[in-house]
Amino acid sequence: MIASIFHRGKEYKTDFFHPIDISLPLHSGADCVSAWYVKPMQIEPVRMGDWVGDVNQGGSVNFRNVTFNPHGNGTHTECVGHISKEFITINQCLKRFVFIAELVTILPEQLENGDFVVSKKQLEVALENSKPEAIVIRTLTNGPAKMKMQYSNTNPPYITAEAMQYLNNIGVEHLLFDMPSVDKEVDGGTLAAHHIFWQYPQNTQLQKTITEMIYVPNDVFDGTYILNIQIASFENDASPSKPVLYKVV
Repeated sequence: MIASIFHRGKEYKTDFFHPIDISLPLHSGADCVSAWYVKPMQIEPVRMGDWVGDVNQGGSVNFRNVTFNPHGNGTHTECVGHISKEFITINQCLKRFVFIAELVTILPEQLENGDFVVSKKQLEVALENSKPEAIVIRTLTNGPAKMKMQYSNTNPPYITAEAMQYLNNIGVEHLLFDMPSVDKEVDGGTLAAHHIFWQYPQNTQLQKTITEMIYVPNDVFDGTYILNIQIASFENDASPSKPVLYKVV
């Protein structure tokens, strides 16, 4: 089914019957992708006296408690509430769910201190003067091990402050990144890229979102896509999310 979308004076055609899910599934067990030293997600049946919420243990239904951290366990979308003193939630901030996005692939460059980063120059080259409202950044290498990676204490690649300011300047409002954070793992609490993107607290951009720990398969080519960001209606700074791409044809 080919559908036409008209946005900002342009027509985009896509096939909504062929979604590309770029989220990482949440599941219990040590092999689920994680970061920030959090424990694996836990799924446990409710127990009340002799009753248990597990059909295989004699219960009438499966009725389970789920414990996880949205920032550390799997793909998640966050709002400025992640860094603000004010209590701001993703459910309050994300009011649109479909966007025009550019998918770009970047091999992070190494700094003198050994860090690997996504730089302004790399983004300028990758975007080729495009000014998308959403950008999806896939980093190399991009093997299947990324889907089970335990990122804690590994100093993963991040986005430089200069690169983030560039994304602001060209009007990006939704940033998707396949690493645990747009900022350096240990930066003394500065979170420079987060603050620049949301312009907090000087000119706070409530409508902007950052989605982290995505995974874009290698057979998905760079280019223009329709992006659908799906979240749970969490009144929290972040929610587990399911970003989905649709190729523009």
